Amino acid sequence: MLDRDAIFSAAAIAAIESMGLEPTRTSYQSPWQNGVAERFVGTVRRDLLDQVIVLDDEHLRRLLGEYLAYYQRDRTHLGVDKDAPVVRPVDLRPAGAAAVYAHRRVGGLHHRYAWATPA
Repeated sequence: MLDRDAIFSAAAIAAIESMGLEPTRTSYQSPWQNGVAERFVGTVRRDLLDQVIVLDDEHLRRLLGEYLAYYQRDRTHLGVDKDAPVVRPVDLRPAGAAAVYAHRRVGGLHHRYAWATPA
């Protein structure tokens, strides 16, 4: 969501669309709609931008793309009953000996864990 500020020019909207997002403007005189956007921006800052040093705009685009994929596919959300927005099957523990395997996400900044059976 974008508010009605003039900083959201055509170039800013094109950048948002290039990340696979659909920009939506908030309604006039509706400040409560900014809460969703502010919460997401805060999450990106805490989970990503406070943890890395961004080298240039291409690096930022790559990081944001990886983070958005992690955010949609792997990160749990309370609003969808502790599942990811892209629903994934429950990974049940296999019978016998099994170990937990960490799948690196966002360059190792975050992980998704799954059961791995020994070969």
